[in-house]
Amino acid sequence: MRGKKRKKLHGTVEKIIKPINPNMPEKAQISIETADELYREIRVENVLEDEQGKEAQLKPGANVDVVIEADSDATIRKVENS
Repeated sequence: MRGKKRKKLHGTVEKIIKPINPNMPEKAQISIETADELYREIRVENVLEDEQGKEAQLKPGANVDVVIEADSDATIRKVENS
């Protein structure tokens, strides 16, 4: 079995977006510090799970880590520039 490749990005919760439709989930808007300017913000459902398996939510201003993870067979080796 092959391992996974990952990268951790640091971000900050900019705001919590309440849904227009009460049946839809609340969203957390996260600004990723090292992303390109036009792609810096992402929005994700504001539902997390704590160590005991209970639901939790992010709050504005929270520092977060966003992890990008892929199976090794979904990646290629970076070519070194000579």
